[in-house]
Amino acid sequence: MSTDRLFDLVAHVIGPDAAHWVRTHVEVPEGLAAFPFDDRQVHRAWLAEALNLCLFHKLVEAVPIGRTYVEEQRAAGRQVCFDHGAIRTVDWPDNGALPRGRQAFNRLLEPLGFTDVRTYPLTRLNMTGHAYRHLDLPEDIAQFFVSELHPGRFSEGFREAVSRVVGQSRDPLSPTHLAVLDQLWRQRQCSPAQARELLPALHAAFDRQHPAPHEADYLRLREESVEMAWIATEGNMFNHLTDRVADLEALVAEQNAKGRPMKPSIEVSASGRVLQTAYRAVQVRRELLDASGRPVQREVPGSFVEFIQRRVDDSTGRLDLAFDSSNAQGIFKMTAGQVGA
Repeated sequence: MSTDRLFDLVAHVIGPDAAHWVRTHVEVPEGLAAFPFDDRQVHRAWLAEALNLCLFHKLVEAVPIGRTYVEEQRAAGRQVCFDHGAIRTVDWPDNGALPRGRQAFNRLLEPLGFTDVRTYPLTRLNMTGHAYRHLDLPEDIAQFFVSELHPGRFSEGFREAVSRVVGQSRDPLSPTHLAVLDQLWRQRQCSPAQARELLPALHAAFDRQHPAPHEADYLRLREESVEMAWIATEGNMFNHLTDRVADLEALVAEQNAKGRPMKPSIEVSASGRVLQTAYRAVQVRRELLDASGRPVQREVPGSFVEFIQRRVDDSTGRLDLAFDSSNAQGIFKMTAGQVGA
């Protein structure tokens, strides 16, 4: 069965035990069956789903309360519906070997079948969001919300700190990986061997590509942008992943009754059709460098789990897959957090 092949591919990246856990707890779109996955070819839709499942697991490993939530849903007879994941990038030329901003991800998302469907100004944050939706199964394969932070809108001291932090970034994709992506873009498929070589590199792209930042630079960035400070320690990790639920208010009541660290309000889009809320981000320990260049451990904001309810757009009769600038900026506050020793 193609689903078995899918999870063999996932296991190649995250291991068999983790792949089994994901298979048990996360919905896999039935529509994937319409696309080939056999001994000769892997359609881009399967590879996109494999990447999403690997990234889902990476996020719940980083957010233990998210794993608890997912396991509770399964115990109640439900698999999580992965709606979207979000990453942050830096729109800055001094970015080492890594392409600036969303270009680092556009080059891998488009060959996998995703397309940038809409731009969302995040004006209060000096950022811009881009929604990448899958062309083959837009309602079923999780979207990517890729945001760019624009250092050029901040002070000179801030911009200098950005260059010091990200200026030595590495590129996780080799020429071989890029060649496979080019083939995927042109042919919409690759061989199973190519998929097994490519997927670990795609998984690694969603991580921090620059060295540990100096604490002074981290604190300087945080003065003007908690989002850029987050990027300094977390890089291009999933900032959050989102479970699509049928009744958000009921879920919030249930989570509050359990004492979960919920956002105090629900964000509602201008259309009224997209409702979102989230857990507050976990605190994680990260290595920073002190004035002498010695490593020190500090507690900083990490990632989180979001919840979304999408209603049908009566004008189209289909699920409203859009995002909302105001909602996004409200959700981004979940990583403001505090810094501790």
